[in-house]
Amino acid sequence: TFDGNKTGKKKSVPDDLGGRDLEDGIKNHCSRLPSVNFFKKVGAEVIGTFFMIFLGCGSVLIDKKTGGSITHLGVSLVWGMTVMVLIYTLGHISGAHFNPAVTLAFATVKKIPLNEIPGYIAAQVVGSISAGFVLRSLFGEIAHMAATVPAGSDRQSFVLEILITFLLMFVVCGVGTDTRAVGELTGLAVGATVVMVVIVAG
Repeated sequence: TFDGNKTGKKKSVPDDLGGRDLEDGIKNHCSRLPSVNFFKKVGAEVIGTFFMIFLGCGSVLIDKKTGGSITHLGVSLVWGMTVMVLIYTLGHISGAHFNPAVTLAFATVKKIPLNEIPGYIAAQVVGSISAGFVLRSLFGEIAHMAATVPAGSDRQSFVLEILITFLLMFVVCGVGTDTRAVGELTGLAVGATVVMVVIVAG
């Protein structure tokens, strides 16, 4: 903290109010926070990716089997709410990536070590494939197993993918990596973004 005058000198907390400089106190507190074991991070990514695909793609399959009862808006909300809940549940363990693009983005801004990237991506692949097998065993091969088959031209699909991926990474990096952002709103912001991009791009 600063003393508010033009000298710009730091002002420590008086001894009778705790006797420790605020900055030192914050550093000491952060240094005591337990680090998460890498295998716990990988496990969290497997579980999170599994349920994201299971619930998100599962909503597409249920919508198809029930003649559109969930609707496109409903499917979009399922995807967004699932991502939001998983971020709040697993974000403090692995960072709640659930997507190789997010992992690479976090590595770019040095939020995770480079040597953890293969483990994260492998966990995401295992989780998503496992969810696909479970959905197939439960519902059979309907609606292309919830695969996002392009409805328009290749050019349209290419441009949409660029735009929605940029928007998602823009929001994730903005609220998830910048210390000036309100971290408690990360799940809500990312979940809402997922809802919007699914509504627009499918």
